[in-house]
Amino acid sequence: MSTVAKRELAIVLLSGGLDSCVTTAIAHRDYRLAFLHLAYGQRTARRELRAFHAIADHYQAKERLIVGLESLAKIGGSALTDPSIPVPEAALDQPGIPMSYVPFRNAHLLSSAASWAEVLGAGKIFIGAVEEDSSGYPDCRAEFFRAFEAAIALGTRPETSIQLLTPLIDKQKSEIVRIGRELDAPLELTWSCYKSSELACGRCDSCALRLRGFDSAGLEDPIPYAPEI
Repeated sequence: MSTVAKRELAIVLLSGGLDSCVTTAIAHRDYRLAFLHLAYGQRTARRELRAFHAIADHYQAKERLIVGLESLAKIGGSALTDPSIPVPEAALDQPGIPMSYVPFRNAHLLSSAASWAEVLGAGKIFIGAVEEDSSGYPDCRAEFFRAFEAAIALGTRPETSIQLLTPLIDKQKSEIVRIGRELDAPLELTWSCYKSSELACGRCDSCALRLRGFDSAGLEDPIPYAPEI
């Protein structure tokens, strides 16, 4: 049996974005990986799915699960899922929760991952959540993940043990970029833009955070941006 086959299995929640890709590179060092992707009716769903498969191919993943949760789009309340709500321009220093927040999305994502982990016998779930250098989403806080891990323990079989791992939770975007480069993560395969699926807009919160991170790290972002950027 190969060394890789002997490794413990872990699930990685892979959106196709920068943070989830670097989280994948971290998890890949010590675990066999199964990848879960959430399609929830977001504007760039097809582009994110393409990034998901490209990254999963890079890590030669056999176990992949696409979870469709289009009900989040029907619920609405977010610029990412409701076409009548414009994607806001980046306002990184503005307090409050932006309209790009998808209400309680990470709870749905983690619930699906926990169900799959229990079936596969995976003891770890990795998620690339970032608290310090994020858009202020309440479901990206460390205490949220601790509470959800406790909920998983209460709601699964007595013999089930699943740990939520958030290796980037206290990192700034520039640190995440540097870690990704150090681990040879395929950052060129990622997609972060909330608005566009062709050329990244460079103007939404996600693009602005990403660009600031690469700039602070002294590195060039390998994905294409609209000409005005």
